[in-house]
Amino acid sequence: MALTDEVRDSLLELTEKKQFKQLKEALVEMNEVDVADLISQLSPERALVIFRLLPKDFSSEVFACMEIEQQQAIINSIEDSELNEIIEDLAIDDAVDMVEELPASVVRRILKNATPATRSLINQYLQYPDNSAGSIMTAEYIALRPNMTVEESFAYIRKNGVDKETIYTCYVINPSRKLLGVVTLKDLMMHPYEDKVEDIMDDNVFYALTTDDQEEVAATFNKYDLLALPVVDKENRLVGIVTVDDIVDVMEAEATEDFQKMAAMMPSEKEYLKTSVFELAKNRIPWLLILMLSSMVSGMILTHYEATFAALPLLVSFIPTLMDTGGNSGSQASTMIIRGLAVDEIELADVLKVLWKEVRVGLICGAILATINFVRLMIQYPGHAMICTLVAVSMFLTIILAKSLGALMPMLAKALHFDPALMASPMLTTIVDACSMVIYFTLASRFIAQLK
Repeated sequence: MALTDEVRDSLLELTEKKQFKQLKEALVEMNEVDVADLISQLSPERALVIFRLLPKDFSSEVFACMEIEQQQAIINSIEDSELNEIIEDLAIDDAVDMVEELPASVVRRILKNATPATRSLINQYLQYPDNSAGSIMTAEYIALRPNMTVEESFAYIRKNGVDKETIYTCYVINPSRKLLGVVTLKDLMMHPYEDKVEDIMDDNVFYALTTDDQEEVAATFNKYDLLALPVVDKENRLVGIVTVDDIVDVMEAEATEDFQKMAAMMPSEKEYLKTSVFELAKNRIPWLLILMLSSMVSGMILTHYEATFAALPLLVSFIPTLMDTGGNSGSQASTMIIRGLAVDEIELADVLKVLWKEVRVGLICGAILATINFVRLMIQYPGHAMICTLVAVSMFLTIILAKSLGALMPMLAKALHFDPALMASPMLTTIVDACSMVIYFTLASRFIAQLK
């Protein structure tokens, strides 16, 4: 049952009337994400009542889908025995994510009520670097031995697969846990019961190291259309897997971070409405200061060419058009290149191909826009053909330069091991503005010199 507005209203009405039997029957038919969403709309007291109505296994799934604030409220309201049940039922990666976000006092209580094995596993995961494959993997996977038969494999999966993250993909390991191969449930189903796993497994396995960046892991998922990826340590021992549901969260987080950098803001993992005004300002001020100081270059250029536009004041009126067109042209190119670098469509070795392509695009766009602008100016300022030509030529050259810089700057950033997203619209526009004015006033100076 989906959580439509009508269903939500009906469930809230049952909550108000305290008809808990009917409410429980309705909740167990729903998806855990929708139940978590419903609970988030209730007061802490009623949220706890509803949470305790849920069956044990289902309540753990709902708990994993809650926002961290809601999880903290539940933890602070339940007994230690209830907390122990939740922790033991949670997937280890969900437990680690929760521990990383909660206050230290709450974390101490969680670890105190976890079993020694779970506590040890959580501490092990917390030692991996942030945003690494080790920090997002889970230990809930099916591991088979190469000498097992298909029949034995099925029996093992039936016995141990209930609480695993996935049973579709199984991993083959030796007694020292070294990764030997991978076999899918489909592979097992399509072979006779007496066949050995080592005879049907695929030993060409894509895997990640525990220290690999999560963005690299996401790129591997995207490239090979994977549902799960094994994670090994430096000795090639299997320590966990990353599943597609976790990698979707990573992709969303990485995309959000890139958007923030492209908009000249410091990255933040918090939701907008849950971020304080002070923190939002703190994230924005550093780049605003950098861009403000960078824009002083444009002011210095104007000062240098003060005599030029003093001799012909009409030239000043065309500056906004040139700067806006150049900035927009550069942003178009940089957006495509940043995206291409992010999804591995473009490599650093392709720099000359990219530059040549953007130069040709710039030639076409520049010629069309400059021609249209020339015609417009001739209509608006009849009798000023030379000035119209000057503006048109400046626009043509500015667009070519902007396209070239938009292509090169993100690739330069990546070559220097910076995030290419840093070279998006705000930073690029500041640089293109300065270059466009240099082009414009250099041509204008020569034009005025010829008039004299």
